[in-house]
Amino acid sequence: MESTKLYRNRLIPKESILLDQDEILYQSDTLLITKWKTLKPKAFFSGGYSCYFLKEGYKISRFYDSHDQFLYWYCDIIDTVYHKQENTYVFTDLLADVVIFPNGEIRILDLNELADAHKDGLLSSELLHQALYRLNQLLMLIYDQKLDSVTQLFMDIISENQKHSIRSYV
Repeated sequence: MESTKLYRNRLIPKESILLDQDEILYQSDTLLITKWKTLKPKAFFSGGYSCYFLKEGYKISRFYDSHDQFLYWYCDIIDTVYHKQENTYVFTDLLADVVIFPNGEIRILDLNELADAHKDGLLSSELLHQALYRLNQLLMLIYDQKLDSVTQLFMDIISENQKHSIRSYV
C-alpha cells in the first residue's frame, strides 16, 4: 500500500495543501499523530506535533518555538474524509479553534468565521452543526479537566520521538 498522504483543506482562504513534509509518528483507525514544521515560517513558532482524533472530529496540536520550548495547545475542529484507494486523509478545518496556554488560560477563536462561512455558503448547515457539537465536546473535556487523559497516548509518542531525536544526535 502507498504511504499515507495528508491534505489540509481550509475554507477561509479556500485552499488545499498536501502536507508532504509532515512525519507520521503513529496511525490507527482512531488516531493519527504527526510531527511538523510550519508551512510558512513564523517568528513566534516553528513547529509541533498534532494528534488527529479521527472519530471525534478535532485535532489537538502542541506548538513549539524555534528553541523547542512548548508554547501552547492549539485545537482545531475538523472534518475528516479518508480515501482508502489512495490511502489519503483530507482534513477540512471547520474554523472554530481553542487555544490553551500553559497558565490554564483558554481562548475560543474564529466563531465569527464559522458563522460567515455558513452565511456565505462555504459551509453546509450539516457541517456547521457538526462543528458546533464537536467544539462543545472538546470544551467539555477541557472544562472537566479530562484533556490530559485524552492526550496521554499523544504525549507518550511525542516523548518517545524526542528521545529518538536526541539519540540520533549523540
